[in-house]
Amino acid sequence: MKSFAVLFFICSTANLVAQKKETFDLATYTVPAAWKKTGSTNNVVSYAITNNQKGTYCQIGVYASTISKGNVQADFESDWQELVVKIHHPSTKPERTPTVSENGWDVLSGVAPFEFSGAQSAAMLVTATSNGRSVSIVVLTNTSDYQGEIEKFLESVDLKKIELVGQPVVQETKKQTTSSPAIKSAFTFTISNFDDGWTSTVQEDWVQATKGQLTVLIHYPTSSIDVSSMDYKTISNNAWNTLVAPRYNTLSNFILFTGTSDYEKPHFIAGNVTDNRTGKKVYVALFKKGNSGWIEFITPDKNSFVQSFGLDISQVDYYNTPSTVWEPLQKMSSYNKFAVAAADLKGKWTSNFSGMTQYVNIYTGADAGASSHSSTESFQFTGNTYHWELTSASGVVGNLKFQGAKSDGTHSIPNNWQIHFSDLEGKPKTYNAYFSCIKGTRMLWLEDSTYTTGYTAYGKKE
Repeated sequence: MKSFAVLFFICSTANLVAQKKETFDLATYTVPAAWKKTGSTNNVVSYAITNNQKGTYCQIGVYASTISKGNVQADFESDWQELVVKIHHPSTKPERTPTVSENGWDVLSGVAPFEFSGAQSAAMLVTATSNGRSVSIVVLTNTSDYQGEIEKFLESVDLKKIELVGQPVVQETKKQTTSSPAIKSAFTFTISNFDDGWTSTVQEDWVQATKGQLTVLIHYPTSSIDVSSMDYKTISNNAWNTLVAPRYNTLSNFILFTGTSDYEKPHFIAGNVTDNRTGKKVYVALFKKGNSGWIEFITPDKNSFVQSFGLDISQVDYYNTPSTVWEPLQKMSSYNKFAVAAADLKGKWTSNFSGMTQYVNIYTGADAGASSHSSTESFQFTGNTYHWELTSASGVVGNLKFQGAKSDGTHSIPNNWQIHFSDLEGKPKTYNAYFSCIKGTRMLWLEDSTYTTGYTAYGKKE
């Protein structure tokens, strides 16, 4: 098996050339004769051949592209764990080929033995990375009989060239007909593809999330909505008239929900309208609850909205509606999320916090003093170096104690969703990271990956 594994390993370095026969996601390839398609989902298509007399088999799985973790080595490691280790439990680490480049793609492959049905098999992973996208192919077999066919298949693979113009290019699919191109931005990533099928793009006044025929606009915070009346219904009407009404006409079946007994009352306004731009009739709902911000849902009709988000507003009443019915709508605010590139960090990012506790004598009601806490944390990024500083003041008002810490070091991006710092509080740390969009700029969100207690938002100081 050792010599077969090595030979199998060498075959995986074949060049990728175009023979257009079948296409899945970004990959076009030729399926060997007599092989059968054994499965097809949105994430993977697989082909196989078996010889029952010999008890041999070979299977090839072509996986849909995903967001790259920064380079082909990181993508290979991630997919090896997900697609090989978790499923087949190989007995050794993979033997790898050197990385090769072809048509803008970096390609890395590796092979390792594993046991299947009491006999030894081999698993090979080929991973290709280009401009923010990653594609993987998995080959499983227990024989060298199909070595030539494996080689020919890999030689036939042609991966679509990904052009990078300010951000990774996302392949359009028929299901994404409502998606608008992302705006040009000083930030690297303006498109996010989520594992559940939603795709987010950065727009001028909102983040647009699409999935099939569903479109959701996550509106940026704005002061243009008149909230001076403090009246629940008036604020809802003002939000609709400011954010929604100017882009539609022929409103019918309008509903302005009167709220529930929740501590955080939900705003919900909806109706059938005609889109000024496309002329299509659609159902639009505008929603806000707590800190979700205003979120606009656009579906072909009301039934599509109910089926997709599980909420029929006609069945909701003031007293008997659990707060959980709003969660699918609130969840959409989390799709305002974009990856981080090293070039995007340049400058100073700051987070501020303050709070006060007032004490009152329970017997007399007299003022018994107050305590307060405030802190400011900042990261100054320059090239691959940074300066971190934390200052805080806390204690009884009038007798505050001041503390602080600072450090300097280098930072790196192990993947587009993390930042590694060489020294924070005397030791290296890796933070989970992402950007959210507000009009004209972004917020940087960081979370210590060791504790994962929650993200802290940092605004950029120009």
